[in-house]
Amino acid sequence: MELVLLLLLVVTTVSGCGVPSYQPNTSRVVNGEEARPYSWPWQISLESFFPTCGGTLIAPNWVLTAAHCITFHTYRVVLAEHDMKKEEGPEQSIMVAKMFIHPKWNSNCVSCGNDIALLKLEKSAVINDKVQLACLPQQGDTLAHNQPCYVTGWGRLSSGGPQATTLQQALLPVVGHSVCSQNDWWGSSAKTTMICAGGESKSACHGDSGGPLNCKGRDGKWYVQGVTSFVDGRGCNTPQKPTMFTRVASFIPWISETMAQN
Repeated sequence: MELVLLLLLVVTTVSGCGVPSYQPNTSRVVNGEEARPYSWPWQISLESFFPTCGGTLIAPNWVLTAAHCITFHTYRVVLAEHDMKKEEGPEQSIMVAKMFIHPKWNSNCVSCGNDIALLKLEKSAVINDKVQLACLPQQGDTLAHNQPCYVTGWGRLSSGGPQATTLQQALLPVVGHSVCSQNDWWGSSAKTTMICAGGESKSACHGDSGGPLNCKGRDGKWYVQGVTSFVDGRGCNTPQKPTMFTRVASFIPWISETMAQN
């Protein structure tokens, strides 16, 4: 198992990860804004008959997404996507060959956790200035309360509002587990295998599912620390109900094992 983890670390280190050629605009703090094109080069659009979810490229032929996103038999991923309404040129469309949903995922209980899946692509993506890999965190990695992270996706711009056509980003500070698990916050729905981030005016929304929670490490690289999982049933911007993410650092052994065996 340790060898598998070591191999995975070697793969991401050799191929490089978490350093976009086009730096994201992280200077402004707003409810959400259009991302600078190709500044989150590991963000993918997961599509069946239509775009359904987001995801993260973690190896040239592997994508990380949410288990609840997998409801059809056939998927493709689109890389280097920015404006959904336009064919801009650098897009890569690759069919998904195999899907691996976490064995403990229960579709009838999203708040039970384990909302994570891996997609093996039919062929490797071409890594270039617009398609790059996100770094995976180390097993057990923790985030500090109020640590700034960014959610990205093409989800709805507000509860019941229109779907975004261009990739959006929003600054979502991390809400520590000790706060998020309080009764007037998420209570027992907040598990240690999850990350709470945002709340009030800023959150992910329907359509962002499966996409990354991007957090910058001390080494200056971007890590996919979370997979967008769920929001409050009353709406995307409910006070004291931050967006819930699957905590990637809790699932590194499963990710490593699945990729190594397939």
